[in-house]
Order: sequence, then C-alpha cells, then structure tokens
Amino acid sequence: MKFAKRMDRFGEGIFSRLLEIKKQRLQDGLPVIDLSVGTPNIPPAKHILEALCQAAADEKNYVYAINDQKELLEAAAGWYSRRYGVTLDPQKEICSLLGSQEGLAHIALSIVDEGDIVLVPDPCYPVFGDGPMIAGGSLYYMPQKKENGYIIQLKDIPEDVARKAKFMVVSYPNNPTTVLAPDSFYEELIAFAKKYDIIVLHDNAYSELVFDGRRGGSFLAYPGAKDVGVEFNSLSKTYGLAGARVGFCVGNEQVVSHLKTLKSNMDYGMFIPVQKAAIAAISGDQSCVTVTRKAYERRRDILCDGFSSIGWKMDKPQATMFVWARIPENYTSSERFAMDLVEKSGVMVTPGSAFGPSGEGHVRLALVQDEPVLNAAVKAVKDSKILEGQEVL
Repeated sequence: MKFAKRMDRFGEGIFSRLLEIKKQRLQDGLPVIDLSVGTPNIPPAKHILEALCQAAADEKNYVYAINDQKELLEAAAGWYSRRYGVTLDPQKEICSLLGSQEGLAHIALSIVDEGDIVLVPDPCYPVFGDGPMIAGGSLYYMPQKKENGYIIQLKDIPEDVARKAKFMVVSYPNNPTTVLAPDSFYEELIAFAKKYDIIVLHDNAYSELVFDGRRGGSFLAYPGAKDVGVEFNSLSKTYGLAGARVGFCVGNEQVVSHLKTLKSNMDYGMFIPVQKAAIAAISGDQSCVTVTRKAYERRRDILCDGFSSIGWKMDKPQATMFVWARIPENYTSSERFAMDLVEKSGVMVTPGSAFGPSGEGHVRLALVQDEPVLNAAVKAVKDSKILEGQEVL
C-alpha cells in the first residue's frame, strides 16, 4: 500500500502517546492524576443541558442539519454584540464549526496552496501548525519569548517572509503561555496584515477565562480587523460543551464564505440538538460563565501556590485553563521530565516541546481536576522527590 506523502510530516500526536501511558498505568493498578489534556470537567449549566435533552428527544431532529439554523446564526450575532461590542451579519459573517479544532484543521485548505508560507506562533497549540501543513503550507514560526511578555514581535519577521506569507494564526489569551495581548499588539497586527495582504485568524477560545479582574475581548473589536481576518470562538471551555463540539468562525465575509463552501463538501452540519444547546448557552443566563471562571481561578491558585511551596516555582497564568511552567533545573528535556514525573508521581503533564521549538524547557499543566485532586497532585510530586534529583541530560 502507498500513502500520501503529506503524512510524512506527522508523527503520533503527543496526546495520543500520553493517553496510552495513562491506560497502561491504570491497567497496572497505578495512580494517575491527569493534568495533560485540556478536557474540562465543569459540566454545562442546567438550562443548556435541558435545551440539549429536549431537542434530543425530538425525533425530527435526527435529519441532516446541512446548514446552520437561522436561530443559531442570529444567537451568535447577538452574543458578539452583547459580549464584545462587535456587529456581525448573521448570514454572511458567521459559520459554525464542529469544534474549533475542526475549523483550525480545515480552514487553511480554503486559503493555502502548496508551498504558501503560513505564520504561526511558537509555542502554539499544535493544530495551529498542523492545519496549514495538511494544506501543504510552509510554516514560519513567530517566537513568543518570555522577555517580551510572550507577545509576538511582528517587527522581527523578515521582510521577505512577510511579503510571501498568505495566512497567519494568532491567539490571545494564549495556549500554552497563558498571557493576554495589549491593545497595541492588535493595532500593530491589523496594520501588518494590511501592509502585506495576509489573512489573519485569531483564536479566541479563552476570552472568558481571564483572571484577577482582567477582561478578555475580541480581535474583531479593533478598527479594521474585519478587513483582514476572522476570529474563532469556542463553547468548549466557557460553557462546558467540549464533547458536543461547538465553535464559530466569525468576521471577514470572504474568508467565512470560502470556509462555508469547503465545509459544505466535507460535512452535513452540526447535530440540531447541539445547535439548540449552543443557542441556549450564548443567549441564556450568563452567570454560569462567572462560576466557571472563578472555579478555574481557584484551581490556578491551589496548583501554583502548592507547587511553588515545594520548590517548583511557577508564574500564575493571566488567563486560560492552563499553567505554563519551566521544568526543574535538574532537567534539560521537557519530555524526559514529563515521563519521569508520571512514572514517579503519577502526575501527567504535557511536555512543552509538543507546542513547537520554543516550548522546550517548559511543561503545560491543565486545570482540569477538582481542588482536592490538585492538592493531591502537589503532595504526590513532593513525595516522589523528583524535584530533588541530580542533573538529568
């Protein structure tokens, strides 16, 4: 059998490898505290579940959806108007996604030709680069360095690269570095995209998980943003609908139109009961959003304060459901540390190397366990004495 050469670009995903390690430990009767994958364990609010269950009980809702329901598009437009102060045409500037991951994996197919340059953050969520690679794109990494507050320095992108680039992916609040970007960055980003005729995709999955009194916003709220790109938003973390797979692409009419055309040849639309649940989530009582945000903020404090108290110093994230932490000084490989950590303590984290070249030297911890489990994770790491080891090469 012969297979596509594009598959040579991909190895087994890190999350699949971690899952196999987890399964084996559980099979062997060993403990596991999984802080690796960002799978929310905070369920949807009651009114969202009721909308889903009521629609799922209606046998008429098991046909192909084909397109987004008018009510869903109008609800998304109303959500963006109320929450972000952004006006959207429901029919022309909004397209649902079967989760942001699906959209990120596919949108480059509607933009990028073989060999086109795509600008992606480094470190970044893996599919930011995987999607363009599936489309045949050539990646140029935009470093997010600690000394710059993990903000991309657009001025450092070489002129010849910028002129050839066709598409770029940006995301703040950022996964995995957990920072927000200032207004000045977005203003610079829009000017940069206009100057070099680059389509921008801003991933905004964590705008509601912002801590310490800060407030997240939308890329599209900045003047000129809609001229150059789109924004992805997700209901996975904010509303606990991760498994239901609900997201949106909103913004530039041309980009949205091309994505809709592509998707019309790839899927039959979102399951109607899930559309009903999404409508209830973004149109209904929003107090659940505050409850979720506060829960993640408490988890952040427990985990960061706990690990810092036993010698693993880590900065508290500004936002997201993750912690981005440097590996202990007695390690030089993030993957080696992650593997040793789960073997010795049962605590699973994701090595920073999975997020791009600049991720090395870090691990990402997901705040996806209840508070007692996070306290148990701190104790397990302390008891393992992994922080007291000698230099590991």
